[in-house]
Amino acid sequence: QVQLVESGGGLVQPGGSLRLSCAASGSIFSINAMGWYRQAPGKQRELVATRTSSGSTNYADSVKGRFTISRDNAKNTVHLQINSLKPEDTAVYYCNAELRTYRDLALHDYWGQGTQVTVSS
Repeated sequence: QVQLVESGGGLVQPGGSLRLSCAASGSIFSINAMGWYRQAPGKQRELVATRTSSGSTNYADSVKGRFTISRDNAKNTVHLQINSLKPEDTAVYYCNAELRTYRDLALHDYWGQGTQVTVSS
């Protein structure tokens, strides 16, 4: 089994910063990409940022210049540094990993339980 455990969410004022972290554990053979998605109330889940094992990144236009994704491939962790937070960034942030397990070596998506980020004064 594979687990993704997130941490770092919370309540922050507009203009503030947060750092989200996610650690993947379990019977992992290899990880292709790790990233973050978010879902605001009444909206669909959307991509925030992803980073492949080779270092390629992809950001949603709405977060470019404010969010930075980083990975530690050796520790199977991914982080999201969030700066200049806006009320519209309020959402549940989910960690995602596209990985292969020792069980079948097929590529599968795994999700964390989500961490709440609330931006409010």
